[in-house]
Amino acid sequence: MRAYVMHRFGGPGVAAFEDVAAPVPRPRDVTIAVRAASLNPIDFKLRDGKVKFVSRPPLPIILGCDVAGVITAVGPEVRAWKVGDEVCARLEKDRMGGLAEQVCADESVVARRPASVGFAEAASLPLAGLTALQALREVAAVQPGQRVLVHAGAGGVGSLAIQLAKHLGAQVLATTSTKNVELVRSLGADLVLDYTQ
Repeated sequence: MRAYVMHRFGGPGVAAFEDVAAPVPRPRDVTIAVRAASLNPIDFKLRDGKVKFVSRPPLPIILGCDVAGVITAVGPEVRAWKVGDEVCARLEKDRMGGLAEQVCADESVVARRPASVGFAEAASLPLAGLTALQALREVAAVQPGQRVLVHAGAGGVGSLAIQLAKHLGAQVLATTSTKNVELVRSLGADLVLDYTQ
């Protein structure tokens, strides 16, 4: 299969598309034919070597945390999924590799692809969505009627945080630039603060 493989830390030139062996599934894994993958800041930070003191994966490595695609095989212990299911996933930290034609992932990190979005949009959701959800629900414990300030409301995490905070019943204030005021308002922000003003 083809994958975007990194052999050493550095700039964009350290990774290239290559033929590699297909991943080997574990008993609780699903195999996903990747239709779309997204890039996150962790990908270029890892590539640049900026997190090697925290996370030092063995090289070579296939970058990519988030994918969307179709399940092509399920392990013998998988109960929640079947071949043909359309899914998205935030791959486990020790098993990145989303920038490839196929990946294996534990069934616990897989979610059904929302029917209202395509594969590309679904691949953009997992890491940013989990970041926003964990911050709002687990760290801040947002309750109905509270006010939440979301910085960078037009960004990946911010745009999802606005919508999730509204879903949790909060009043949302969000910052953004002039060009994104209407976008942020359309996401549900009750008050939009143009930081350029």
